[in-house]
Amino acid sequence: MPQPHRPTRPARPPQPQRARRGGGPARHRADRPRWGVRLAAGLAVAVLGSGAIGHAVMTGLDTGIERVDPFKDMKNRPQAGHGLNFLLVGTDGRDKITPQDKREYRLGGAPCHCTDTVMLVHLSANRQRASVVSLPRDSYAELPAHRDDSSGKQHGPHAVKLNAAYAEGGPQLTVRTVENMTRVKIDHYLEVDFSSFMKTVDAMGGVEICTAKALHDQNTGLDLLPGTHRLSGGQALQYVRSRHVDGAADLGRMQRQQRFVAALVKQATGGGVLLNPVKFKEVSSTLLGSVRADRGFGSEQMLALGQALRDFTPASSEFASVPIGNASYPVKGIGSTVKWDEPKAAQLFEALRQDRPLAPAAPGQGPGQGQGQGQGQEQRQPGRRAQQQPAVPVDVPPQQIRVQVENGTRIDGLGGRVDTALRATGFDTTRAPVGGASRDVKRTVIAYDPRWDRSARTVSTALPGSELRAVAGQGRTVLVIAGADYRKVVPVRPEDPYQGQFGVVTGDQVVCGR
Repeated sequence: MPQPHRPTRPARPPQPQRARRGGGPARHRADRPRWGVRLAAGLAVAVLGSGAIGHAVMTGLDTGIERVDPFKDMKNRPQAGHGLNFLLVGTDGRDKITPQDKREYRLGGAPCHCTDTVMLVHLSANRQRASVVSLPRDSYAELPAHRDDSSGKQHGPHAVKLNAAYAEGGPQLTVRTVENMTRVKIDHYLEVDFSSFMKTVDAMGGVEICTAKALHDQNTGLDLLPGTHRLSGGQALQYVRSRHVDGAADLGRMQRQQRFVAALVKQATGGGVLLNPVKFKEVSSTLLGSVRADRGFGSEQMLALGQALRDFTPASSEFASVPIGNASYPVKGIGSTVKWDEPKAAQLFEALRQDRPLAPAAPGQGPGQGQGQGQGQEQRQPGRRAQQQPAVPVDVPPQQIRVQVENGTRIDGLGGRVDTALRATGFDTTRAPVGGASRDVKRTVIAYDPRWDRSARTVSTALPGSELRAVAGQGRTVLVIAGADYRKVVPVRPEDPYQGQFGVVTGDQVVCGR
């Protein structure tokens, strides 16, 4: 049986004074703390909003950007493909974090001055799709010959974990390493400050996250009950940093980071941020006050992208992680690393180079008509479906749950209607509803074997107001006894609905429904 959950501390409303803590923009490597995903989120805020605001607001926003030259003297680079590629990284420095925030959000410890998160973001040539690929920080990597930034010592090629590339050679070696591993040419490099993430989220009014199961991590202090939560900047930081909430460790954390980026895109495009010049400039200046970027990326580029992406929605984004061949590949002197599935990874990066969508085609689409294709027509279809009746995220996919329906009332055909409705949202019903022993059931009952309690909770989400009743020895089939209170079945979806050969999920599939 599941253990009782501690109630979550309610999300605090964003506080203006928090945006002033932490000082000015980071200037040293140690000042750029851990959090690569926030950078992707910040990019979304900047590029999506600029077109709606115009040059007047954007003027001067890039003066606070610290410039780096990650492409200096680089040779033998991959051939450019179609679209635009960003390398988004976050480092683990924490010198700019206030003592209060370090205590409250458990940000103590010594930094390793390495990248904690690496994301490759591809914007399609028609600007109708963004593909975000997470690269595990512990990925097995082979560094090219280089000079160590810290010691000045010349190194020959050698194996490391991917996150060590930054520690040895900064942004340039990181870009070289990723390009060598993916054969995708990087157009822009972005690196964002840790404290800026918290302030940016607060400036946006928080971000809405939904979870189908309790999330608790003693290391970060994350403590969320199942349901929908609006997270402040500090709480959002806990959410994206946590890696001890289940057995998935870093791979599970990458999934949560991707859900956060999708939620932030939704907040930016639908929360009024882009249509309010004052709010947009506040959010943008907060972000850009600590971003590090290549010299070719500035307000003009953000404005051009924003104008092209003015119709961008969560349905326009897709998220994937590099296919893994061995999640615990031992390397002498390094330890356990994450080894990619080379053939599948090569196919994924070839799709990026060819500007093809990673997500499989939606029902009714032909081959090659994935999201973002065909003048945007197919891209908008998922959004329309979601607007009709949003699905609630659940822990166990309904397709994995066998359901038998009984009619516990004297209402003719009720059992058949409940069976059909449950099947329509994905449950594996028997399609053979029966009459119940009692015909006077007032409240719908879900009878289940305690060994399958997670499945029962998924069914109860689809039947709000129903009564959960444990029956030892019942077996894996969940029994639904329809009562007189039955009104409808609420659509549900698995919290991580990965699909297709690359395990891709689109943004509209993981954000909270309305």
